[in-house]
This record gives sequence, structure tokens and C-alpha cells, in this order.
Amino acid sequence: EVQLVESGGGLVQAGGSLRLSCAASGFTFDDYAIGWFRQAPGKEREGVSCINFSDGRTFYADSVKGRFTISSDNAKNTVYLQMNRLKPEDTAVYYCAADTTGSAWYPLEYAYDSWGQGTQVTVSS
Repeated sequence: EVQLVESGGGLVQAGGSLRLSCAASGFTFDDYAIGWFRQAPGKEREGVSCINFSDGRTFYADSVKGRFTISSDNAKNTVYLQMNRLKPEDTAVYYCAADTTGSAWYPLEYAYDSWGQGTQVTVSS
């Protein structure tokens, strides 16, 4: 059974940093893709970043490019999202998701078939 568990969310001041973790079980990354998404109150869920392990290619939404970095520790079966220079508009519930077909190159919801429960990130101004 594929399971994803996010952690690392919290409250931080604008300009600060957080590192989110997505611990996976029931599969190994190999040729899969892992994406990070977020949903702010009253807004639709949006794709933030993703990594496709077939070739290590990564993608970032324009809103986070240059501030967020996706990485992985394959020995721990964990994907990270390092978030720097956080802004109040980054406040959201952050989810990680797995594309077990390995065909996702972008963080588009429909391409991901397993989801974590989410972790809250709150950035104060």
C-alpha cells in the first residue's frame, strides 16, 4: 500500500525558512514522480514543484522559483521541499503526492494517484 506522510510545517515569520518532508512507504522512488502541492483557504489546490525520478528532472511554479528547492534522500525514501524567503502568500496546507506511473513532469493534480494528509504552513507578516 502506497503511503505518504508530510511533516515539517509550522508557523514562521516572513523571510524565514521551513523544510517539509514527505516520507513514502509501500514503494520506492525508482521511476516514479513526487509532487508538492498547496491549498490556501478559499483557493484551489495548486502545484508547487515536482521531481521525476526517471531522470531527476525538477519543476517549479513561477511563484516559488528561486525560493523553494525539491530534493530527495532515496535511502530514506523521503522527498524534501526546502522553502526559503517565505512570504505570507505561501500560507497554505502543503501536500505531497506520488505519480506511480512515472509519467508526470509537472505538478498537475490529475497525474498523481496517491496523496498525503497535508501539513500546515503559516507565514506571518
